[in-house]
Parts: sequence; structure tokens; C-alpha cells
Amino acid sequence: MTEDLEEFVGDRSRGPRTLPHRAWVVAAVTLAALVAAAAFRSSTGVLLEPVEDEFGWSRATTSGAVSLNLVLYGLTAPFAAAFMERFGVRRTVAVALVVVGLSSAATTVMTAAWQLWLLWGVLIGIGTGAMALVLGAVVANRWFETHRGLVTGLFSAANATGQLVFLPVIARAADGPGWRWAAGIVAVLALLVAVLVAIGLVDHPRERGLLPYGATAPTPPAAPSTLSPARRALTTLARASRSWPFWALVLTFWVCGWSTNGIIQTHFVPAAHDHGMPATTAAGLLAVVGIFDIAGTVGSGWLTDRVDPRLLLAGYYLGRGVSLLALDAVLAPGVEPGMWVFIVFYGLDWVATVPPTVALCRTHFGLEDSGVVFGWVFASHMVGAGVGASVAGWVRTAQGDYHWAWLGAAVLCFAAVAIALAIPRTTVREQDPVLTPLG
Repeated sequence: MTEDLEEFVGDRSRGPRTLPHRAWVVAAVTLAALVAAAAFRSSTGVLLEPVEDEFGWSRATTSGAVSLNLVLYGLTAPFAAAFMERFGVRRTVAVALVVVGLSSAATTVMTAAWQLWLLWGVLIGIGTGAMALVLGAVVANRWFETHRGLVTGLFSAANATGQLVFLPVIARAADGPGWRWAAGIVAVLALLVAVLVAIGLVDHPRERGLLPYGATAPTPPAAPSTLSPARRALTTLARASRSWPFWALVLTFWVCGWSTNGIIQTHFVPAAHDHGMPATTAAGLLAVVGIFDIAGTVGSGWLTDRVDPRLLLAGYYLGRGVSLLALDAVLAPGVEPGMWVFIVFYGLDWVATVPPTVALCRTHFGLEDSGVVFGWVFASHMVGAGVGASVAGWVRTAQGDYHWAWLGAAVLCFAAVAIALAIPRTTVREQDPVLTPLG
């Protein structure tokens, strides 16, 4: 009966739908997993000081575990996409959530620094990496023919939503009952979402006899890959790396990571403090960035369905570069009107680059390969973030301020404008999803 109902919901020939297409149910479950993953990753920053105070570990020890977490978070993405293709999205995400939940629970009984590195750095890094933006890209490409950009924008906004919703709860638990309670909240939430994924996530529309939302004809399924997930990820990288669109997307997303997570998320608060602004005020401004990030990313997804994605990327990076050039002028002891303009714009632009980047991956590499390709592109984002954070720190130490750090990031954004416009319009034939323009 359930399957008959689902077929009725997806069948346009039986009159107007009275229930939503199953694609929206899958999107809601995916959104829950992405929101939860963002909450898990944001919790590490809240728990650093309480863990250091209890065990006497240095900031180098704890931040090293977090750095390992970030690196593995980025590098896991392309391999996670290959696992999703081989073993299914539902199974991959459910296992990742269980790994995160059990690892977070295990931190409550750790006694040595190597256990912190193993649990926070390795296991939670890999687990959350399997639910990075590549998950949203795979689900959007499989389940949506129309509104794909909008859905991708919703998935991208989940990162900000997770931090906004759960970070205050985790922080309050860490300040009140203690950091173990906060870790326990993460563990319980991860396991609950794992159950939700196991029940509500479906790998592909054809498993329910449906077409992707908005599709009018079925897409022939690709031949199943005989490669292991790791080899599939590396083989796809080898093929993709022979094309200019791949390197253009890697370079622009590398700049995206540098100019967001790398330089602003890491250094905005200390830079504002250098100008006399209280650290709490500066941190509050970053929270406002997160709020506008939701609107900006969803709006970018809507635009991606209607505007050439290359033009959108060029516009986003141009605006970001101009904003960075103005940052020194608006930093002050108080929050002046110019600072509000910067915060609102940077929030709207924060990850607005994701929907057009995902769209270009599909355009140039086809339905089946686009998830793995975007995984590699996303990995470049995290590498760019790490390099940008290190370079900005070195500039602050050497020069005594961040002026040249902002200027350098702005120049990179302007270079990204030219690179985005140089991406060709060539598309693959989506009726043959295994075809790619990679020779």
C-alpha cells in the first residue's frame, strides 16, 4: 500500500498531487543530516577550553586534533561520494552518523591526548566529511530535475543552520553541567538522525518507481562500477584533471575557502579586537553572517536555476573582493554603519558559490561523476581555507596588522572572477549519464 501511494504521488497522469513528491521527503531527511553534521563540527570549538582545563593539555594539542578533523573532513568528501555510488547514500550516511555518535560518546571516557586525536581528529573528521556538501550535491542531482539549484542552496545553508540552532545549546551544556554533557548531546543527536536516515532516505527515485522531481522521461541507469570506492574516486580525479573546467572549479573554490573559512571565520574576531572592538561583539557579528548566509545561499540556488552559473560565480567573487578591500576602513571600536554593510553582504555571499559550482560540475562531468568531482572540488575549498588561515596569521605576526592579508585575499577573488568567466559552456549529454567530456 505504501508503494502504491508513493507511485500515485509521483504519477502526473492521475491528476493533481495531494501529497508532496517523495523527493521532498528525501530532501528533508538529507537536510536533517547536514544540519546535524554542522552541529557536530561546530561543537569542537566550544569544547576546547573545558577539555584543556580538565586534562592540562596545551592549545597546540587540542587545536592539532581540530586541524586534523578539518583536513580529513575535506579529503573524505570525494571518497564518500564514491561510497555513495557503490553502496548507496542511505547506508553511507547512516554508518557515518553512527561513527560520529559513538566517537562523541567515547570522548567522555578518554584519558590521553592520542585518544582525542583519534576520536575528534580521525573518526569525527571522517564521519562528518561523509556528510559534507557532497551529500547534498548527490541527492539534488539524483532526485531533482527542476528546482535543483534551489534545493542545493537549501542544503548549503544547512551548515549555518546547524551552528545557529545547536551551538548555543552545546555551549550552554559545556558551561553548565560540563563538557561531557555537551558531547553526550552530540552523540544522542547523531544516533537519532541515523535512525531517521535509515527510515526515510531512499537512494534513487527508480527504487520507488518514480522519476526525479520535474522530470518527464526516465534517465537510463549507468552501468554499475566494478571499482572499489577509493579507486573510483582516484580514477574520476585522474579523468577530470585532464579538463580545464575541473581546474577552474578547483581554483575558484580554493579561493572561496581562503576568503571565507580561512581568513574571515578564523581571523575576523582578532582583527576586530586589534581595532578596539570587544571580542564578544565581533563574535556576535560572525553569528549575523551565519544568519544572512542562509538567505544568500537559498537565493543563490534559486538564481542558479535561471542564470548562467559562470556569471553568478564571477559576480560573487567580484563583490567579495571589493568587500575585502573595504574591510580595513570599516573596522573600528564600535559597530559603524559601514561594518553592517560588510557583514550583511559577506553573509549573503558566504557560500552562495556552492549552487553554481555544483551545477557546473554536473554540466561538465555528467550525472554519475558529478558527485565525486564536486567532492574533489570541495576538498580544494578546505585546503584553501587552511592555507589562507596560515598565511593571514603569518602576515599579522610579520606586519602587526591584517592589511596585506585582506588585500591578498581580494586579489585572489578578482583572479577567481576571470577564471569563472573562462569556464566553457560545453555540456555533456545527460541522456547518457556515463558519458563525460574527458576523453
